[in-house]
Amino acid sequence: MNTQSYKTASANKSTVSKEWVVVDAGDEVLGRLAAKVAKLLRGKHKPYFTPHVDCGDHVIVVNAEKIRLTGNKWDQKTYVRHTGYPGGQRFKTVPQVMASKPTFMVEKAIKGMLPKNRLGSQMFRNLHVYQGPEHPHQAQKPKAINLNTIK
Repeated sequence: MNTQSYKTASANKSTVSKEWVVVDAGDEVLGRLAAKVAKLLRGKHKPYFTPHVDCGDHVIVVNAEKIRLTGNKWDQKTYVRHTGYPGGQRFKTVPQVMASKPTFMVEKAIKGMLPKNRLGSQMFRNLHVYQGPEHPHQAQKPKAINLNTIK
């Protein structure tokens, strides 16, 4: 009997092949974009996905300022943070966030869809979000990917 036929191959750090991909966020819905990018960062689109290994790709998101929000979220959604002092709760609306740092919304949405542990932190380091269409990662020869092809 061939013993290779019934054994599950588990990926590890040395056997994983990481690629660089570019995703255009122009006119994409924020949540749908974040879900698909999180899948790319996690490596769930690869046949050798292993839950305890960082087997995802490096993802470059460009045109972060051109994302869309559905419904009334543009007017009603707020981002909350706390300074750590009593009464230190701070609120920002979407227009305020987009005026100060347009990449924050994309980063926060994607980070919320990654695991909440050290592996998730490592995966988040493979994400690079840029406001406009330019990025400084030309040397890595990233390939452009269409989000509609990801299942």
